[in-house]
Formats: sequence, structure tokens, C-alpha cells
Amino acid sequence: MPDPVPAPLQMVEVQRTADAELDRLRPVLDGLGKAFEDAGHELALVGGPVRDAMLGRAHTDLDLTTSALPDETERILERWGDVTWDVGRAFGTIGCRKGPWQVEVTTYRTDAYDADSRKPDVAYGDTLAGDLGRRDFTVNAMAVRWPGRAFEDPYGGIVDLADRVLRTPVTPEQSFSDDPLRMMRAARFASQLGFDVAPEVVAAMTAMADRIEIVSAERVRDELVKTICGRWPRRGLSLLVETGLADRVLPELPALARERDEHQRHKDVYEHTLTVLEQSIELEERLPGGGPDLVSRLAALMHDVGKPRTRKFLDDGTVTFHHHDVVGAKLTRKRMKALRFSNDDTDAVTQLVELHLRFHGYGSGEWTDSAVRRYVRDAGDQLERLHVLTRADCTTRNQRKAARLRRTYDDLEERIARLSEEEELASLRPDLDGNQIMEVLGIGPGREVGLAYRHLLDLRLEEGPKSPEEARAALQSWWADQQRPDDQARG
Repeated sequence: MPDPVPAPLQMVEVQRTADAELDRLRPVLDGLGKAFEDAGHELALVGGPVRDAMLGRAHTDLDLTTSALPDETERILERWGDVTWDVGRAFGTIGCRKGPWQVEVTTYRTDAYDADSRKPDVAYGDTLAGDLGRRDFTVNAMAVRWPGRAFEDPYGGIVDLADRVLRTPVTPEQSFSDDPLRMMRAARFASQLGFDVAPEVVAAMTAMADRIEIVSAERVRDELVKTICGRWPRRGLSLLVETGLADRVLPELPALARERDEHQRHKDVYEHTLTVLEQSIELEERLPGGGPDLVSRLAALMHDVGKPRTRKFLDDGTVTFHHHDVVGAKLTRKRMKALRFSNDDTDAVTQLVELHLRFHGYGSGEWTDSAVRRYVRDAGDQLERLHVLTRADCTTRNQRKAARLRRTYDDLEERIARLSEEEELASLRPDLDGNQIMEVLGIGPGREVGLAYRHLLDLRLEEGPKSPEEARAALQSWWADQQRPDDQARG
């Protein structure tokens, strides 16, 4: 089961945790703060690092804000750090690395936004309070001045953090009008931190959901990825569905919610999907890189998106979703392309969605060895993720049925392991390569070599590995069959 969301914090606990983290940061920030102070400027740790210091989450990437303009910031950082960069100069940001620490310092800002764009016209401010007021949520609108460690919290972020709730420093309508992507960030923080979202923030997200459409697909995708890969993704995804944002960015998910059967003739596909996602997360330790695993989670989220388009009610009262795996794979590919996912991730997730039902043909172990080989071949390098998805897809409350499915899949995995050990199944190839095929048949490169290669691969799948002599004999027999119709035609 997913981790329980932490309870609200006691203020004394927040203070103690923050002090310990700020003590850890002193070796890097004391010197930097003194450098800015000597130059006549203010410097403050701000945003996520302050919030996470109170939550006991350590950082080596530090965000700071300053009264200094970018040119002066750059001069100070060049003297203090190991290397600097200015790719964010247009937004007032200069970056620096010193040892293991990565520091970004941004000039106080009071941005102005165009009504039809989320890109601000950058305007520099002159106060820390003004800079904090433009930030997304109160828990990110706290700062610690350096040196001296004076705490600044003009919008009550520390109380909201202790209560684990997301609010905006200004009205949520103004905040989301300024930057619509903040609505997606609300879902991301709900997923990553387990925070609740204040009712007025949810109401504004619902009323302004269509404004997300002016944000680029890449930025939406990045926030969606962080939401899916958070510790409590159900919270963030449910918020997107509840507010209507998912209708704009991932419409396949709310379509599952609308597909509920009022007569209870089949399970709630939307709730089933979120449960499969949570169960797949529990199984991520099986994957080579552990978790969070984006491809595995996306496959769990998308595996049944073909059901709304394939649902049919039969005369006997049952419900079918024939070919929802194939339809779902097409919908998945289309959505991931629209969100500008990489080709590799798109191919992997689409493949898993298309294969997620394959195991159910296994029955109680009736597959032949050749069928097991085909399962492995078709899964390719996604086999371990397919194991996770298939196991997670069992959400029945019938414990006897669930145990039977687990035992059956255990059996399949054991057979795969045995065959893999015996036949090097993971790198399954024909017993002869292309050059050997041409040599045996006395032909040059061409279509016939490909046909012969596929025949030998099918033979390998059906009958297992052969010796070189057996493979040559089988190839020559097949080749003779291919030539016979032509001989008869000439006769």
C-alpha cells in the first residue's frame, strides 16, 4: 500500500529541523553572504531550499535572491566560486558552482505578465518582501537572510507548512493568471510533499483550468512527470481530474472516470487505474534502477485508456472491452507525442500498454515453451517492466483469485528464467546469421536472406536452439520448399 501522508507538524519540530539544516549550510552560505554584504547588497536563501529545510530534506542546489543586479552578482560569484554561468541572465539569474554546491542567485523581481502568455516581462524589484510576493505558494515564499539567518515570512508560509496545506501569497486568481503553470505545480507539490490544497486554490484552478492551454507542451509535460514520479501521485492526479486540468493535459485519465458503470457490471476503471499505479510503485524495487521509474508509472497510468472506446454491453448483461490493449497503445502514443515525450519513452510505454493483456492467455500454465519465448521476444528490453505492470494489474478483492494469479505469474517467470538460462533467451537470435545464410544457400544480399532469417528465428522460437549442422539442414529444407513452386511452374 502507498505510504501514509505525514500528519501536520508541530511548530517546535519545524524550527528544530530547520535549524539543523541551516547549520549544515553555514560553511557555504556564511562566506557568500559576507561577500554580498561587503559589496553593499542583501542576500537571502529563498523558496524550495527554505521549505525543505523545515521538512528535513537536504539540498546541495541552493536558490538565493539578492538586491544586486546580475552584473554585480556575476562579479561577486566569480571571485567566490569555482565556475560561473549566466544562461539565466535574461531573468536576472547567475549560476555558480563551489565544490559540491550549486548556487543560483537571482535579482529581486516584480514580474509583469501578459494576459496571453506565461512568459513574464522581467522587472527588477528593490525589496525582499516584494520578491516573495510574486512566488507560487506561501510555503515557497519564505526566506532566510544571510549572513545573520534572519527569517522572513510575510505570507504565513511556516503555518501553512506545519499544516501541510498549499495557499498562494496573493489571491489564487491573480497568481494563476500571472503564471498558469502554477496550477500544475499545485498537483506536483500535492504528489511530492503530500500536502493538501486549500479550497480557494482548488476553486480557482477549476475556474481557470482552460488557461493552462497557453503553456507549452514541454512545460506541462515536465510538471506532469514530477507529479507522476512523486511519492503520492494519486493525490496530484486526482487534483488534476477534480479541477478539470486533466481534461486539457491528459484527457485519457478523466475519460476513465466518466466511464463508470452505474449498474456496477464492471469495476471502476478510473479507481482501478490509480490502484494499479500505486501497486506498480510498490514493485519498482524489482526494476534494475529501482524507482521512481517514469516508464513503468506511465504504463500503469495508461494501460486501460482504450477501455472507454471499446466498451460494449452484451445481451446477457456482461461488459467487454475487446482490443482495448491495441486501442490504448494508439491513444498512448498520440498523447505522449502531443506532450513531447522522447521517442524512447513513447515507444517503451506504448509497447507495455499493448502487451499488458498478453499474460492472461497463459491460463494455468498451458503455454508451450515456444509461446514463452515469443512473450520474451515481444517484450524485449521491457520484460522486467512488463512483469511489474502485469502483477500490478491485479486489483481483485477476491484473495483466492489474487493468490492464484500471483502463483501463475510466478510460474511464468520461473519458466522464463529456466529457458533464459538454457538458451540465452534474452538475446534470442537465429542459429545462423545473415552471412552464414548466404553461404549455405549460395545467394547474395536481398529479400530472400531476410525471409530465411525470419524462418530460422521462428524455428528457434518453436523448437529451441539447434546445432550448426541441424540449422543448415533445416535452412536447406526450407529453401527447397521455396524453390519447388517455381520448378513445377517451369515443368
